[in-house]
Order: sequence, then structure tokens, then C-alpha cells
Amino acid sequence: MLPAEAPTQVGAPSVGASSAAASCAGLVKIYWSATGEVHALKGIDATFSSAAITAVVGPSGSGKSSLLRILACIDRPTAGRVRVGDVEVSALGAARRRSMRRRLVGYMFQRPSDNLIPYLTALQQLTVAARLRGAGARRDEAKELLRAIGLEGRERHLPHQLSGGEQQRVALAAAMIGKPALVVADEPTAELDSASGEKLMEILVALAGRGVGFVVATHDPVVTGPADRILSLRHGALEAETKADRALSVIDAYGRIQLPPKALQLFPEHRAVISVQDGEVKITPP
Repeated sequence: MLPAEAPTQVGAPSVGASSAAASCAGLVKIYWSATGEVHALKGIDATFSSAAITAVVGPSGSGKSSLLRILACIDRPTAGRVRVGDVEVSALGAARRRSMRRRLVGYMFQRPSDNLIPYLTALQQLTVAARLRGAGARRDEAKELLRAIGLEGRERHLPHQLSGGEQQRVALAAAMIGKPALVVADEPTAELDSASGEKLMEILVALAGRGVGFVVATHDPVVTGPADRILSLRHGALEAETKADRALSVIDAYGRIQLPPKALQLFPEHRAVISVQDGEVKITPP
């Protein structure tokens, strides 16, 4: 939930017709500063599946936050295409992006207290989030979600009466209510102890099974462990994709591939000999 948003009437685009919660193609984001252009994202191609958890990893400055903000319809890409559910959001203006964000996206901030309105009870957090999504009060769904996250009987508790881990669980339920296409989470376990982080991920895995796609930026192995897929960013480009314990380098639409840092050390002049033989491609130093 993005609690600062006010409710508006929006259309009801179908989010169930596609197996992808979101996707992007040729995604570029450039920021302009006093010192020049900053290329935060450089042609990202990725699909984020429904009913699955995609972890986005990479060092500081790799482009994780820029990717999450674009998927969450907070920012607009400089170039490329982005779909959330069945809606193309790339070219939408700020007002229309807000409408799509309310309808299609749940958002979790890193700090648990930032996700919640301090004077609302746990149950009210969820019913307000549902109304913002245009889904009505959804009290029955809210109570069921509170049971699912292990907070049955805590409906009337205010945020300060809950632990950090419990607050983050309420934030997760608030992001889920009303069945958005996508839930975007920015380092949701970063401020939790290990036990609370593991409990949050256990619940997140169970809720992902309800059909929502999760995209989680993280450095935490507690998150990457149960993830269905891991996307590794480096210098704004998609370096590798890990799925089922197998890491694959990513080739973009122009044929470009990022070498892992250890392999890059073999090419101090940044030049390579590429040969194709018997169905294999070899890249060697000149």
C-alpha cells in the first residue's frame, strides 16, 4: 500500500488473463544531474511471473531501486516498454500511473512503520488499503488475511502495539488485499531479526500461491533462498538469472552479454575473440 494516495475511481483492467504479473522490454532509465547523465537502467528485458517470487539483487547503484519504482508505476522509464498485469504503463502520465498503481500494485517499504498509518488498527489498515485499490472495504478478506499471517485476535491492535515483524506482516497483507497483479517489496526483511525475517518469507511464499507476483529487492539470503528466480543487476544491466540453482548469463536484444567480474579480469583490454564451432560459442582474450 502507498498510504499517501487518495481513492479515485479507476477502470478494472483484467489482471488474470496473462500468466505474467509484469514484464519489461528494453527498459532504460536515465537521470540527469549537475554532473551529467546517470544511466540507472540499460535495456532490461524481464518477465515477472504470477504466483511466483522474483528476487532482484545487486550492489548499491546497480539499478534495483530504479527497476522497482518503474514496476510500481511510481516512475516512468526513459525508454522501453513496461506492462503490469494486462496494462501497458510505459507512456502513462503521472495521474494515470497513480490510478494503475492503486489498482494493480501493492508496495512494501523497507521500514515496517513506513508501511502503516499509526492511528489505524491492523484490520483498518487492510480495509483502507482495499478501498484505495477500488475493491470496497473487504472486511471478510481482511480478517482472513490476518488469520493467514498469524495475527488473528490482533485486529484491534495499533502499529505501536505490534512488533516490527508483525507490522511487516500487516504491511504484506495490506499489499495483498484486493488481489493486485503485482506486489513490489524493497528489502522487506532488512530491519527484522532473522527469526522475524524467516517468518515473513514463510508467509510471503504461502501468499504468492494465491496468484500474485512478487518482486523483492534484497541482499538477504533469507529472501533469495525461497525465491523462484533471482535476477542479478550490475551497472544498470541484467547480468544473470538464477533459476533452480542454475545461473544463466543474460543476452539482450542487441546480443550483448555481461561477463561475470571474475571472467572480466581475463580481458584487461576489453576486447575478445569470439568463435562459433560445433554449436558452441567461445570467448577468449585476443
